[in-house]
Amino acid sequence: MAVTVTQESELRVEVRWTRLDDRHGHLARTVASGELAHALTALADEYGAGYDPQGPDDDALTTAMHTTHLARLLEARAAVLVVHLRDDRKLSWRKIAEKIHGDPEKQSTVRRQYDAGRRHIDGG
Repeated sequence: MAVTVTQESELRVEVRWTRLDDRHGHLARTVASGELAHALTALADEYGAGYDPQGPDDDALTTAMHTTHLARLLEARAAVLVVHLRDDRKLSWRKIAEKIHGDPEKQSTVRRQYDAGRRHIDGG
């Protein structure tokens, strides 16, 4: 997958991928459904909500729905990455906690992520 960021008068981001990069189609669905656009709008919005405060309720609800779904998907992916860091790379709980949470004492948080990632991998 290639991600290109260009800064000219406006910031431009281009993402290119193949079917091999997105075997389960998560990225394609996220882009096609508008989830990515809604989540980026929420991320950049001065209110932190990704909607026009004067706009219709349905617009705000749609942005919240898409942003929440993408956040859950990313949370699941992060948990699976923790499984790989621990099982494949044999990294310590402490090292993983320090790197991803900025605190080596957050080992129990990392272990919960590991358990969630293991459930995701095992299909449960």
